Amino acid sequence: MARVALSGIGVSIPEASIGNEALVDCFNLWVERDNRRRAADGLEPLQKSSAAFIEHASGIRQRHVHTPDGILDPERMAPRIAARADDDLSVLAEFGARAARTALDDAGVDASEVDLVICAASHLERLYPAIGIEIQKEIGARGAAFDLSLGCSSASGGLHVAFNLLRSGAHRRALVVTPELITPHLNFRDRQTHFIFGDAATAMLVEAVGPDEERPGRFEVMDTRSWTQFSNNIRSNFSYLNRAAQDDVGVIGMEGKLIKQQGNKVFKEVTIASHRFIVDFLAEHGHTPQTVRRFWLHQANARMNGMILKLAFGEEVGHDRAPMVLDRLGNTAAAGAVVALSENHRDMTAGDFGLLCTYGAGYSLGGALLRMM
Repeated sequence: MARVALSGIGVSIPEASIGNEALVDCFNLWVERDNRRRAADGLEPLQKSSAAFIEHASGIRQRHVHTPDGILDPERMAPRIAARADDDLSVLAEFGARAARTALDDAGVDASEVDLVICAASHLERLYPAIGIEIQKEIGARGAAFDLSLGCSSASGGLHVAFNLLRSGAHRRALVVTPELITPHLNFRDRQTHFIFGDAATAMLVEAVGPDEERPGRFEVMDTRSWTQFSNNIRSNFSYLNRAAQDDVGVIGMEGKLIKQQGNKVFKEVTIASHRFIVDFLAEHGHTPQTVRRFWLHQANARMNGMILKLAFGEEVGHDRAPMVLDRLGNTAAAGAVVALSENHRDMTAGDFGLLCTYGAGYSLGGALLRMM
């Protein structure tokens, strides 16, 4: 089996950002308006949100968004992104291609040398043609491409697939591209989720290397792992079947089909499962949490990550051991852990180990044990 190196990482973060205060102001203005209607109908009033509540509950202070226009309009509360013609580059492929090119530049590899593209994201723009194939065409890669979606574990799931295809010799170089354009799918009128997500795109270039080949400053992928268990606690029902369920197929009630979650259940169940996954995966390779230099965890919730690490280490772990980026980016779904990896690895030395670990809807868990070469 061939060895596999992670030789390039690319990140694309939109310039526009929205802070908690602005998001809350819009949400509360909408709540005030809707509560007047609810009162007239004899319904219970909706609860307002607050910036302090958001930061305490999640650790998030702001989020970057692909298209801010429309999000802070209480009459709309959704980004306004114009439709594109079929022959134009799609919004998601454009976003992903930007990160893919950055990863190629980081590795010093031409796109024509890539023979596999996996678009691994939690929110795909369409079913077909695959976004991965469109990215493949846009950047000039060859070989094959496909899409993979596994909630917030999509990037680690894509890396798991690419790693094993490269080890087997089926492909030589693979790009795992994760364009997370989440804000169009987010219900900004849902108090439990309206503040959680931000947009970001990442890409990882992995390639087969020789038995004695070293790439100083790059990572060898030692092993990957994937785990799933069905749960409805994080769910999106947005589907072509929504149309088939309507009496009038010209009208689709979309808002109720968007992202929803039972936050308390997710926190408890995912924390326990992730801790066990990390400890067991490391033990398979003769490691404990203490022998791993750095953890790049899914950027969903600061308190959740803190609890997972405290269970693993028996004590609190700081930013140097497990860097966080969600305070300024929000939860960027499958892209978050890769952003943390991109920004926090250049101080590592040869022989250091790191663990990329993600968890999300499904439930799904994914991990990659990396060694600095």
